[in-house]
Amino acid sequence: MAGLVIFYVFDPETHTFFPQCMFFVFTGFECPGCGTQRAIHSLLHLDFRKAFSYNALMPFLVPYILMGAYLAFLGGRERFPRLENILFGKWAAVIVVSCIVLYGVVRNL
Repeated sequence: MAGLVIFYVFDPETHTFFPQCMFFVFTGFECPGCGTQRAIHSLLHLDFRKAFSYNALMPFLVPYILMGAYLAFLGGRERFPRLENILFGKWAAVIVVSCIVLYGVVRNL
């Protein structure tokens, strides 16, 4: 929660205490996570268009991450075991990782 408060209050685009992407610093290419801090700040301010422009994956990954947190920590496993298997099983992991890698390649073309 403290991290979300920090991202809400401080804009990573204007405050220098946020860490820079080392992949970008050393290669000049954007990794799949580049822009995530700015996207989280924009999402917390409900500016979805800006969040999408910073990192197109974040608006889609946030609901996926929240669903995973619900299933793991709030009793969702017992209520929806099939949903967990579909969204977070072995093949789902392969698909999600493949999409992240593909996004990393496409965003640098």
